[in-house]
Amino acid sequence: MSRNALTVYAPASMGNVGVGFDLLGAALAPVNGELLGDKVTISAAEQGIEFTQTGAWAHKLPSSAADNIVSQCATFFLSKQGIEQGVKLELEKNLPVGSGLGSSASSVVAALYALNCFFNSPYDQNALLQLMGEFEGKISGSVHYDNVAPSYLGGMQLMTDTPSSVCEAIPHFKDWYWVVSYSGVSLSTAKMRALLPEQQDMATTLDYGRRLSAFVHASYKGDPQMAIDVLKDVIAEPYRAAAIPGFVEARQALNELGMLTTGISGSGPTLFTITDSLAKAEQAKLWLDDHYLCQAGGFSHVCKIDEQGARAL
Repeated sequence: MSRNALTVYAPASMGNVGVGFDLLGAALAPVNGELLGDKVTISAAEQGIEFTQTGAWAHKLPSSAADNIVSQCATFFLSKQGIEQGVKLELEKNLPVGSGLGSSASSVVAALYALNCFFNSPYDQNALLQLMGEFEGKISGSVHYDNVAPSYLGGMQLMTDTPSSVCEAIPHFKDWYWVVSYSGVSLSTAKMRALLPEQQDMATTLDYGRRLSAFVHASYKGDPQMAIDVLKDVIAEPYRAAAIPGFVEARQALNELGMLTTGISGSGPTLFTITDSLAKAEQAKLWLDDHYLCQAGGFSHVCKIDEQGARAL
């Protein structure tokens, strides 16, 4: 077991990435060098689990340690591994809850990555990822990996769910800027999922498959125009757009600014909008700061795809 305190950072992430509902995710890294994500610090304790939480959004979490997902991760991990050594965990909650930026996934990834490193990595990468998906599903309402996978592994991840692999990294366009804007409104993932129909018609299903496969093909081919042409959410956005305050108006305004495409990050209310021009990205950020942010705590960032994923600081 490591004797030294360890701090792990897990980046924010976009689920769905518009075109890949539940099957595509990407990690985010602000271009100004800020860390956009949660941190967990682990150290040895005399016995049991000591848990504290700090950070800008800690007040939105359950006050009881037993009800916090990070503490629950530790309880499970120690029990499963038969570890009697006590641990102290501190969660620095930097992502807003219900933001569409993989907030719960970031906490879970940071916690389990820290625990696994601290106790000499009893779980391999695939097993740890599966455990992350299970715990994140306790909060979002169902097990899916499009936030935990990129937050853990970095890059853009396609969910494959095969016996040997939960996901596979796919190429991404390195000259794209992803401007993300969180309005300040909190939207439950479970409630936003409840807006979707239980079944999709054949035409929509085929269109979804066509767009996702074409996007993956364009990513490998290095064809940004094809990727933009098909990067549209036909599964969730038609049902969620009106439920996100200001989204429809923002999408129209960003199109008029010349952004390549705009979509919902995860289940919202955070939106993403793409350009290959830093100047245009900054222009979009300014517009979003002035017109999309509607409650205290809202923010916008110009980002690239985070290549690293979770890491020790």
